[in-house]
Amino acid sequence: MNERIAVLDFGSQYTQLIARRIRNLSVFCEIFPFDTDVTDLGRQGLAGVVMSGGPSSVYGKDSPLPDRRILELGVPILGICYGMQVIGHMLGGKVAPTGKREYGRAELHIEKRGRLFKGLRSRLEVWMSHGDRLSRIPDGFETLARSANSPYAAIADLERGVYGIQFHPEVVHTPKGMNMISNFLFEICGCRGGWTPKSFVRSSVRDIREKVGKGRVICALSGGVDSAVTAALIHKAVGRQLTCIFVNNGLLRKGEAEQVLGTFKTRFKARLRYVDDERGFLRKLRSLRDPEEKRKAIGERFIRVFESEARKLGRIDYLAQGTLYPDRIESRSVRGPSSTIKTHHNVGGLPESMKLRLLEPLEDLFKDEVRNVGRELGLPESIVSRQPFPGPGLAVRTLGEVNKERLDILREADAIFLEELMKAELESEIDQAFAVLLPVKTVGVMGDGRTYQNVIALRAVTTEDFMTADWFRIPQDLLARISTRIINEVEHVNRVVYDVSTKPPSTIEWE
Repeated sequence: MNERIAVLDFGSQYTQLIARRIRNLSVFCEIFPFDTDVTDLGRQGLAGVVMSGGPSSVYGKDSPLPDRRILELGVPILGICYGMQVIGHMLGGKVAPTGKREYGRAELHIEKRGRLFKGLRSRLEVWMSHGDRLSRIPDGFETLARSANSPYAAIADLERGVYGIQFHPEVVHTPKGMNMISNFLFEICGCRGGWTPKSFVRSSVRDIREKVGKGRVICALSGGVDSAVTAALIHKAVGRQLTCIFVNNGLLRKGEAEQVLGTFKTRFKARLRYVDDERGFLRKLRSLRDPEEKRKAIGERFIRVFESEARKLGRIDYLAQGTLYPDRIESRSVRGPSSTIKTHHNVGGLPESMKLRLLEPLEDLFKDEVRNVGRELGLPESIVSRQPFPGPGLAVRTLGEVNKERLDILREADAIFLEELMKAELESEIDQAFAVLLPVKTVGVMGDGRTYQNVIALRAVTTEDFMTADWFRIPQDLLARISTRIINEVEHVNRVVYDVSTKPPSTIEWE
């Protein structure tokens, strides 16, 4: 891959969004920790570097700073917000508190378009989010743009191809931000934009073959799009060296085991084994209420099942999983100084004693990219467009104690919810929808008697990348019908509520 952009992560909540915007322009990029050794970056065949924003102050103690040689790589560099301040600080400029913080929309006054602002008007709306700013720019730099609170809102050393901008072009609140990113990639870095699902499949197949060699692989198949694409990609690479294993852990949606087996037996050419381990998983979850403990227990049980199946198959070298980039970001700080949100069972939940080596070909992709790769591989749309389902299944939608009785209650309520959304033809407008069983009971009245029963919460969201999400506005009449059906048809439920929170500050799943 000769055309590659490196994004250095300084802990910004938008780092992944920067990568998405670049990939949306068909240019491949990778996110690296801010302190990555410059010699490692230099081996990547870089076309350019982007430095992300971050919550620190460059003049603070222990503030994250990159290898100083990054500025000597001889490739164009774009510093965004904190990244701009890093450039200024390292090259002899001065960064200081603004005195008046600048958050939200601001008007950018362009004084010199150059290649970064090529084709744009002289006044633009941008999104600011900073408490520090450059008070003196380094020698060799000039001012390209300013705002009311930032006299150096955009600067550049045109000869060296080093640019800094105080605002965030990657967010939708900067309407012309994609134009600026595009200008950096194509006008400044000289990219051509050849990274596509087809090229990803081609390079991934080559890498998988090289890594696996003559080894054998088992793939944890759940029926969801992530594991399906993983299996299809690996099967394309190594064929009969792959065996898919579908584990019924008792945490699946209503009728899911039958649906998955039916789909993959008729559509998939890879070997498929079915394992029913509902009792084993429920025994492992008994008495656990903390979501992190649940995820780790499920992750460990999965591995033990796979290792057991691997012994039956003979020598197995790799366990393949459909881990995606958001899983890795939320599970731990894998690239930069970001914080752990929750441990995903297939990332932080894996036991250290696992004997199988991991194969995760989708680990740097976002959900929409995975769907496009699935289409390129020829998977049916019924699989490619399927809504996400968490690896730990209904265990993280059954808040509190997990047992068969509570799971059955949730299964029935969830099935009614999804059925009604499908009848209303809203399924294509909603990116994820599900029911949650809460760990509380409430007083109700049925007939002439008092009840004290369970509460079901409903969640439906829209999202582009599952890093941020908004709640879906279900029509009130439809909500009323769903609530009535659940209370009337599902035993031990007397109340239904609807979740109207966004991500952030909430996550999409409740646990």
